[in-house]
Amino acid sequence: MEDLTLDEIRIRLAGDIAANAAFDGWTAAAREMAADANNIDSDVAALALPDAMTMIDAWFARIDAAMEEALSVETLAALKIRSRIQRSIEARLDAMAPDREALRRALAILAMPQHVVAAAKLGWRTVDLIWHRAGDTATDYNHYTKRGILFGVYAATVTVFLDDESEGFTETRAFLARRIEGIMRFEKAKAGFLKRTEHLPSLSRFVGRLRYPVA
Repeated sequence: MEDLTLDEIRIRLAGDIAANAAFDGWTAAAREMAADANNIDSDVAALALPDAMTMIDAWFARIDAAMEEALSVETLAALKIRSRIQRSIEARLDAMAPDREALRRALAILAMPQHVVAAAKLGWRTVDLIWHRAGDTATDYNHYTKRGILFGVYAATVTVFLDDESEGFTETRAFLARRIEGIMRFEKAKAGFLKRTEHLPSLSRFVGRLRYPVA
C-alpha cells in the first residue's frame, strides 16, 4: 500500500466509503473505516480524500468506470444511438444500486448552495462521457444542447430510481425509456427543421452585406 499514489488510493477507497456512507454519511468516520479495511493509513486517506465532496467525486468517477466496463465499445457500436444512451444510464444505475442510500445522502450534499457548481460539473462529466461513448462528435451548439437535455433526463431518472421498489427497477427503466424516446423525437424534429431552413435567406448574412457590400 505504501507504493499507491493518491489517485490510486481514491479509487481503492471510493467503493468502501460509499458502502459506509449509507450509515455514517460522507464523513471522516466512513473514510477511516474504508481506510482500515484496505490497510491504508488514515492520515494518508485524509490527504487523498479530505472532505465529502472529494469522496463523492471519487465514487462517481468509480461508477463511471464501472459503466464503461459493463459496456464495451464493441457492444455499444452494435446498438442504435438511443439504446447506447439508455443502456449506459442503466449500467450506471446498476452500479449504484447497492448503495442507493449513500447516493441519496450524496445528492443532499450536492444540493447545498455552496456545492451547486461542483454538482453541475460532476453531472456534466457523466453525460459528456455517455454521449462521447455513444459516438457523438458534435462540436457546435449541438454538443451543449444534447448534454444539457440528457443532464435533465438523467437527474429525473435518478430521482425515480431512489424510490423505486419494483423488481429489477422496472419502473425506473420504463421512465428512462420514455425520456430517451423524447430526446430522439426532439433531435429528429430539430434535424428536419434545420434541413428545411438551410437554404432560406440568412438575416446575419444580409446584415453583413449591408455593412460590407460585395465590390
